[in-house]
Amino acid sequence: MRRVACWSCGKVKREKLAWLADNPFYTKRFAWLVGRRCRAATIKDVAKELHLDWDTVKALEKQYMREQLRRVGTPAPKVIGIDEISIGRGHTYRIVVSDLLRRRPIWFGGKDNSEQSLDLFFQEWGVKKTRGIYLAVMDMWKPFRSATLKHVPEASILFDKFHAVSHLGDALDEVRKSEYARLTGKSRAFIKGQKYTLLSNRANLTLNGRRSLAKLLQANQRLNIAYLLKESFGQLPDSPRPSARSFWGMEGAWPIHAATLRARCILDPVSGSP
Repeated sequence: MRRVACWSCGKVKREKLAWLADNPFYTKRFAWLVGRRCRAATIKDVAKELHLDWDTVKALEKQYMREQLRRVGTPAPKVIGIDEISIGRGHTYRIVVSDLLRRRPIWFGGKDNSEQSLDLFFQEWGVKKTRGIYLAVMDMWKPFRSATLKHVPEASILFDKFHAVSHLGDALDEVRKSEYARLTGKSRAFIKGQKYTLLSNRANLTLNGRRSLAKLLQANQRLNIAYLLKESFGQLPDSPRPSARSFWGMEGAWPIHAATLRARCILDPVSGSP
């Protein structure tokens, strides 16, 4: 391999040969051999077999895998997950898009969690690769939904269950506050100090917590109905009954807005009127 001195920068540079691996002591053909052997054996066994250092085998295997990925290309996603992560201090966000079928992240970028930042994903990937997306999973952040429907209007939007149930918990707490303000005397005493008992997962409550919850729901019928609706709603994604979904206006789609829970929970438990 020839070495030449560069007149412009004064550095000595080596001649580049297309058939050399990233490690100049080995050829690409040898690197492919090492990579193929690593598909059937551990790095330690391959290093022992070929009388190489462990780090050398690892480096050659990485070059082999990069070449395999280059030849395959990046497959077009069908189902994507969109989320945001906080970096550094303060409210500094970046967007992560994942291929949920292949279970791997495929894009990281943007300047924040805005609609314009998510637009960059669709622009960089292009129409050809993103037009096959038929489902996008995200939280209830409106800019994500707007950007997705703008670029792939045929895609269905699936809100993750965690955020939907969180909104339902807020709705249940509104019912609790309204009942506490409406009632007086002993009826009010059952509600006081029971916020977290009411909002906690029943399976996580202690024995005393479950007893307090039972007394509260028995004493206040509106809270009882609100609690049962909230708990039954959490089971709807796995429910095979179309009637249960149509009751919530889901028509097979998840989720429902918390406003629907508020509307149903604040109805009079007997007459069905506000």
